[in-house]
Amino acid sequence: MAILQDKVCVITGGAGSIGLATARLFLAEGARVLIVDLKEEALAEAAQALGSENLATQAADVGDAGQTQAYVDAAVSRWGGVDVLFCNAGNAGPIGGIEQYPEDAMDTVYRVHVRGSFLGCKHALPHMSAGGSIIITSSVAGLGGSPGVYAYATAKHAQIGLMRSLAKEVASRGIRVNTLHPGPVDNAFQTGIEKDFGVLIGGGDATALMNSMIPMGRHGRADEIAQSALYLASPMSSFTTGSLLIVDGGFTA
Repeated sequence: MAILQDKVCVITGGAGSIGLATARLFLAEGARVLIVDLKEEALAEAAQALGSENLATQAADVGDAGQTQAYVDAAVSRWGGVDVLFCNAGNAGPIGGIEQYPEDAMDTVYRVHVRGSFLGCKHALPHMSAGGSIIITSSVAGLGGSPGVYAYATAKHAQIGLMRSLAKEVASRGIRVNTLHPGPVDNAFQTGIEKDFGVLIGGGDATALMNSMIPMGRHGRADEIAQSALYLASPMSSFTTGSLLIVDGGFTA
């Protein structure tokens, strides 16, 4: 039997590279998947690419409580509950010195990563039962600091605090909560970050610099991150909660 047979999985940021790769893998493992993203057009393209009768889509701003309740309700009304919540939506925010750093960027990035994860957990948990899993996409940026990455790094650290607190609260219900920490991934999101970081370091090749710092010598692939999400979503991680799963090719070793 497929490892996620008939499990109801909700993936935010589902039209992005990691979300899409994870949805594809979960569907292949028998899951019923609702992908959530901000724009209808991106969801339509993702749905066409995935082409599964076990897939549903819902446009939502994950930082809005009402829209979060709506996407959870969509999964529950269609399939009866939620087994896996993958809080994967994210935005990068600017990179720059603290004195010039735009103040509203902190609020904008925090709203998606931290408030979005908090709201997803708050509204999905009443519909989860023993064996359920919550996965929050943090980052290696949540494990350290880098000059200029103020909003993103701060939000990624905060997600760990949310995860650890929630893991202790729901462990008695048999529900697991963990964070996933990708290193640099070969996708458009990371390309944008590296372009901005290249400017910060004086026009250097940030991608080459990143690769030189990764012992495996390359960026990760979205499907490799999805495999780690599958582990956390499935019974393979039945005794894993309150943990940080780092998938970075040795970048933070």
